[in-house]
Order: sequence, then C-alpha cells, then structure tokens
Amino acid sequence: MRGALMEEMQILVPVAVKSKLTETLKTTLLNEIGQNISRVEHDMAQLEFEANGKLAEQAKINIQAVAPLRAQYEAQKARMQQVKDKLNADKEHLEKLAIGAELNRQPMNRIVTVHVGDDMNALTGGEILVEDGKIIAFRN
Repeated sequence: MRGALMEEMQILVPVAVKSKLTETLKTTLLNEIGQNISRVEHDMAQLEFEANGKLAEQAKINIQAVAPLRAQYEAQKARMQQVKDKLNADKEHLEKLAIGAELNRQPMNRIVTVHVGDDMNALTGGEILVEDGKIIAFRN
C-alpha cells in the first residue's frame, strides 16, 4: 500500500529523572566519588612511575626524544588532574547539599503513541522523582 497515510506512530520521548537526596544516597555517592578519586590518584602514581622509567631509558638511547616524550606524559598527567579536580568539586558540592535536595540523574525514555493533530508540546517534558530507588512521583 504505497502512499497510505499512517494514523499513529510510537516515538521515544525523553523523561528527566531526579533523585531525592537521602542520607543513604548521599553516603553512597560520596563513597563512589571517593573510590574514583583513589583510582585516579593510583593511575597518576602509576603514570609517574612508568614515565620516570621510560624517560631514563630514552635518555640513554636518544636524548632529543626525551622532551616530546616528557610533554606527552605531562599532558596525560594534566588530563588526569582535571578529572581529579572535577571529582573533588563534585564531592564538595554533594557535601554541601541538604537532605531532600533533588539531583538530576541519567534521563530515560518513554514510549508515546502520537496521532495526527496531537499537541507535541504536551508530549515533551515530564520527570520521575525517585527516593532510595523507589519512584515517589511523576511530574509534568
């Protein structure tokens, strides 16, 4: 049936998800951030160790190649430091948040059936509020 008009269509519409901050969630998130900071610090120490060894080895072979290699390690170290700084900023922000505050989480999608003539503005938006893993409210 070529040229036939569709009467309806199913589409995915994004939905915001927010978590209400509880003591449990705050503790969990702070622990996750702490573990990530430790992991980055470990990776930075490992990079430093590897860099020192490889730079000393390269210096014996070709002294001119040391500067670009050192620059490469420094750039990688700077990227890791940026990640660590962001994690520390997130930690400080979370520590200051009051219990009951709402945190934006990963958005989800919902399936909506639309028809010719539907108001698209009425379909967008909406959010789900979660507390300790349980949905406590739907909002428009």
